[in-house]
Amino acid sequence: MFYNVLNANNEINLDGKEFKKETLLEGENSSVNLIVIKKEGIIDTHTSNKDAMVYLIEGEIELHFDAEKFNLKEKDFLMFKKDKEHKVLAKKDSKFLLIKI
Repeated sequence: MFYNVLNANNEINLDGKEFKKETLLEGENSSVNLIVIKKEGIIDTHTSNKDAMVYLIEGEIELHFDAEKFNLKEKDFLMFKKDKEHKVLAKKDSKFLLIKI
């Protein structure tokens, strides 16, 4: 994987699913994932076992943490601590990086 040029504009086939995650890089304590989610898709409530950052490449998503809601648009990023319950709703077809450290 190292020294390969990756292009986030490449299409990822969802195979009829609402979202898909591709792991680009995984280490002992970290990972970089590319996530594609279609408009009105939902990634149900879950927690991350690591601190994380979401960087929205294209589209628009909402991240919900308890009673707080964050709207992310292209080129926005959000960082959050591990063990925080959250869910993702896609307002448009979207693609984002999820970086866990």
